[in-house]
Amino acid sequence: MSQINRREFIKLAAAASSVPVLGIPSLARAGAAKAKVVVIGGGYAGATAAKYVKLGDASIDVTLIEPNKVYTSCPLSNEVIVGHRDIKTLEIGYDGLKKRGINVLHDFVVGVDRAKKTVTTKGGKTLPYDALVVSPGIDFHYTGIEGYNESMIEDIPHAYKAGPQTLLLKKQLEAMPDGGKFVIVVPKGPFRCPPGPYERASLVANYFKHHGKAKSKVIILDANDSHSKKGLFNQAWAKMYGWEKEGMGTNGMIEWVKGAEGGTITKLDAKTKTVSSDFVDVKADVLNIIPPHKAGKIAADAGLTGASGNNFEKGWCKVEPMTMASAVDPSIYVVGDSCVAGEMPLYGNPNAAFDMPKSAHIAMTQAKVAAAAIVAKVNGQAVPQPYYANTCYSVVGDDYGISVAHLYRVEGGTFKYIKEGSGVSMMTMPDKSPVPAAYRKLEAEYAVGWLRNVMADAFS
Repeated sequence: MSQINRREFIKLAAAASSVPVLGIPSLARAGAAKAKVVVIGGGYAGATAAKYVKLGDASIDVTLIEPNKVYTSCPLSNEVIVGHRDIKTLEIGYDGLKKRGINVLHDFVVGVDRAKKTVTTKGGKTLPYDALVVSPGIDFHYTGIEGYNESMIEDIPHAYKAGPQTLLLKKQLEAMPDGGKFVIVVPKGPFRCPPGPYERASLVANYFKHHGKAKSKVIILDANDSHSKKGLFNQAWAKMYGWEKEGMGTNGMIEWVKGAEGGTITKLDAKTKTVSSDFVDVKADVLNIIPPHKAGKIAADAGLTGASGNNFEKGWCKVEPMTMASAVDPSIYVVGDSCVAGEMPLYGNPNAAFDMPKSAHIAMTQAKVAAAAIVAKVNGQAVPQPYYANTCYSVVGDDYGISVAHLYRVEGGTFKYIKEGSGVSMMTMPDKSPVPAAYRKLEAEYAVGWLRNVMADAFS
């Protein structure tokens, strides 16, 4: 993977984000009845899709269905767990979208009739659509670990949907004794926010340093054999948290155990909070089990998810790269964490850079591509050439941030990774000297600016 040339990335990312917008025909069909677009799910992807369809053609009737009146951002929610951020800074409502003429309906979707092109809500409404955007995010598989089930999440939180679970894990961390073990169980990929568990481990270790818990440990039991930004995380852990090498029983505040060496957890003793694999048994003071992910329930109920194929296709929604339309229904567009965008090999695979991660930034780009395709179709125009951009920041300590940035285009009906301008934060300067602390501090500051910008872009 090439290192980031930030100037080149900014130039390409700007192009990627503008194409779906500037390529949309801006004039409504004169005298024609309004097309109806329904969007299910009001997270980053759904809100962006609703906004950009309306921006592209104001005559389109856009309805966003979302049960919650306030959205809480998952990105940067790890900072809430360790007290670096108030959760209210991650909350935003839907008034900005309403002001744009979008109908915001706070309700649950209970059915999609693809033949009749209607959506039914728990509140008893039936909404017809010409195009449907499905963006329900993720749900969890509460299977695979003997002794574990969904009823336990109030005692053993996942904190992988921001909100009450985030605050629950924060409370448990604060009550943890010095010398205790904070254990994070990571599922097999794909899962939302690939760097998230490792950022969480970093910030918890940072919390130990500053809150009188310097004898405590963070133990990551990982079903994967590698992970996102691994080299950068290892470098940061060595600098700040005494990291030496992989495996159990090592010195330092953070221990990482990969799947092949005991990280794949198969059993839980809930009474003692002890998790076990074929190789290790670990008793936790705070246990954070992140269950395996799947597409949101309504996507499966609508018949949009794969039931066969390789492990990474099961439970996810395939899409057409040019438009983000569902591979099984051209009137439905699936954007955000529920979709499979390209092949999904294991982390550590040399081709992993060609995968689109399940991140807020890529979800918003997918939503803009879908919006452009919908508006073009409504107006009888050619679909604009899409570009996809992703950037993801991880704050791993005081004034210490790292990032990854990727760009994609579509060639021959498949996603194509754009190597130029993509990559990760530098591990060394070009002359092999250490990266200055000011660089890492800037990355941490960029993370805050990034959050502010994407929230404004999606919800205002």
